[in-house]
Amino acid sequence: MEFTTKEDIEAPVDRVFAALSDFDAIERSVLRRGVDVRRIDQLQGPCEGMHWKAAFRFRGKMRDADVTLTRYDPPNSMEFNTLSGGLETRTVVDCVALSRSRTRVSLVATLQPKTLSARLLVQSLKLAKGNLNKKFRVRAADYAKDLEDRLKHG
Repeated sequence: MEFTTKEDIEAPVDRVFAALSDFDAIERSVLRRGVDVRRIDQLQGPCEGMHWKAAFRFRGKMRDADVTLTRYDPPNSMEFNTLSGGLETRTVVDCVALSRSRTRVSLVATLQPKTLSARLLVQSLKLAKGNLNKKFRVRAADYAKDLEDRLKHG
């Protein structure tokens, strides 16, 4: 199962990518939303191999997730692999300069069930795919708008 979206941001590609890979700020933002996240690697700065553990509530149950930055190619792309239960998710973030002051950010999240319970979860998600796609796109658009505002005023 795959979710995709594209957003254009009125800012140079290097600044957009730097904001998207400001993992300390992202960790703080996620913590404010009630997700317990902690970095477990000892690597310096953004780079491949960064690893986080997260705990969050989903559908009334506490879930754990391991997130690894598997590709880091500034200012072009990043790729994350996430394992939560028997569900593997591959998330690719691509940045393309449309002009010196405009950047297109593409986001692709691919869910791959590895266990029976994960297959059942993905099946139930497929039934609501239209609604989930809409939520995914709205959240990405909101994040892109916030990012654009921060880059303009900061």
